[in-house]
Formats: sequence, C-alpha cells, structure tokens
Amino acid sequence: MGELRGTHVPVLLERCLELLAPALGRSGRTVHVDATLGLAGHAEAVLAAHPNTVLIGLDRDTEALAHARVRLARFADRIHLEHAVYDELPEVLDRLGYPAVDGVLFDLGVSSLQLDAPDRGFAYAQDAPLDMRMDQTRGVTAEEVVNTYSHPELARVLRVYGEEKFAGRIASAIIRERERARITSSARLAELVRESIPAPARRTGGHPAKRTFQALRIEVNRELVALETALPAALDKLTVGGRMVVLSYHSLEDRLTKQALADRVRSKGPIDLPVELPGSGPTFRLLSRGAELPGEAEVAANPRAASVRLRAAERLDPEARQGRTDRERYRRRVKAMHQPGTGSPGFVPDPESAPGDGNGTDEEGEGT
Repeated sequence: MGELRGTHVPVLLERCLELLAPALGRSGRTVHVDATLGLAGHAEAVLAAHPNTVLIGLDRDTEALAHARVRLARFADRIHLEHAVYDELPEVLDRLGYPAVDGVLFDLGVSSLQLDAPDRGFAYAQDAPLDMRMDQTRGVTAEEVVNTYSHPELARVLRVYGEEKFAGRIASAIIRERERARITSSARLAELVRESIPAPARRTGGHPAKRTFQALRIEVNRELVALETALPAALDKLTVGGRMVVLSYHSLEDRLTKQALADRVRSKGPIDLPVELPGSGPTFRLLSRGAELPGEAEVAANPRAASVRLRAAERLDPEARQGRTDRERYRRRVKAMHQPGTGSPGFVPDPESAPGDGNGTDEEGEGT
C-alpha cells in the first residue's frame, strides 16, 4: 500500500454528522452505508459518534480501501469494507445479510487520493499516463477513450459529461493529433484542449481542460450511469426514519440527486381529492430547501469544498398521518384553479405560502 498520497479533509463533515445523527443515534444497533468510502474521513467520524452503528463501506478503488482499512482498524468489529461500485449496493447488502439500513452517505466525484496521485491521470495540472480509472483492476482507460472513440462519440462525451461548449473543436484536435501519434499523456491532452479553445474563452472559468478531464473521468468510470441506478436503490433500502445525504460536485450529479429525491417527496394521488389515497402520499421528506452550499469558513479550510452541493432526505412512516405542508397546499390550490368548474376568477395566490427556492420540490425541509 505504501504511504498515503495527498491530503484528505472530509467535506461538510459536521453538517453530515448532524443530518445523520437522528437516524444513527436511535436505540439498538443501526447500520450506515458509506457508498463512496474513499479515505474514510466521514466513516471514521460516524463510527466515533455512534458506538452502536455498523458501517458498510463501498469503494471501487482498491488503494483507497487499503488505506481506509488501516484508518478504521480500531472499529474492526463493526465494519464491512467492500470492493464495489455504489450501484452494487443491493447485492452487497444481500450478501452481508442486511435487509435495510438507517443511513447512507454519497460523497461523489473524485477523491483526494486520486487527485493527488500523479500516476492516476486525473489531474490536468500534472503530467501522467491517461488512466483515470477509479478501479485500476478493470475497465477501459482514458487513453483508450481518447484514441479509439470516433469524433461524434468524443464530442458527445465532452458535451454531455463536461458541458463543454467547444466539444466539437476539441474532438477534432484529438482526432488530428492521434493520427500523428497515440495520445498517452495527460499534459499533452491538456495542451490540445487549451489550443482548441478560443483565447477569450480561456480567460474565464478556470483551467481550459477542466471540463474535458471531468467528462473523460465520468465516461471511464460510468459515474452517472451508476449513480442513476444507485440513488433509488439506496432510498429503497432505508428504514422508516432512515436518512440519506448526498454531496455532489457538479451540476450533472446534483441534477440526478434532485430528480431521485423529488420523485419520493411528491404525492402521487389525484390532485383534486381532499385527502391522500392510501399508498399515494410522499414516502420521503427533504431535510433542506434546495441544495445546501458550503460556508466561507468551510471553503477557506478546504478549497475542494467550493463546488459541493448537499441534499438530504428522510424516509417517512407510511402508516402515520401526514399533514400537507404550506408548499403542498399552495401547489394544489394553484393547480385546482385550472381544473374545470373550480377556482375563482379573482383568486390571487398568497405570496407567503408560495414556494420560493425555485427548486421544484414539493416538501419543505427542516432547514439549515
């Protein structure tokens, strides 16, 4: 394993602990899943704060798992560390014999270990082989993607996963370069990207290669494909009162998280009924309004936290009577206005009861 490479400061650690505490601090044994274990900073804090909690830690990076095992050695009697991607969570839980869990944490994106290890090829500021695999035991490398994908395939990856405006130009530059010689260096790729982007666009938005490297990393590791499956699977495994916290670092991750949670906090019953039909009410409630952002102190202490967006939710008891929130009542009143034979021509919505965060969710959280 060798010495730990780089530094690791868990992002929004205190806020994550605060949100998970009601679920993990209940009497008796509780079970927590760290779906992206990494160097186990969040996991260590959870285990220290909750002596009755069993941890199931997943990571696809074998080097990270080795470091995490050393870090968590004093908790060895209540940890299960698994070499797995987060979309394999249901299979892992079945194998370990846990039908449900009380807490889940997703800390998405690339880890400090991966960023700080020059031989992994994740960082555009360091020259390294174009690997970018989080699990170096399997899968295609970024070098294979760059040197074998067609122009349309490359442009799609850069446009969709990197939200890169100049995806076509960058793909063309890659095709021209690889016709002369295979592209194997992260530094050479970063230079190609820089040369492909017009000078005025290079002056803003950080390093010109940032979006390209993000896109390739997501493609190599199937991050969004796995996340789209993993989020609903994790929600399904939570007990009543169980909580899930997700830390996202770019808009694509956050959008998938928002959609997965929104599907669970909305009523699915007919809008014009005065009561919820059995089984049609929300199954989760949001624990914050919209995405929470890091504070200035957090970013100053850990610059890698600057782009984080936190969302969290709690599973509701389906047998408990759930009263409608002001937001839900407002939504139903407005929609009822447009039903034939309902509403009043002179109706004016009450601005104090209107949703104000613009995030499209139907349940208010408990705030920050």
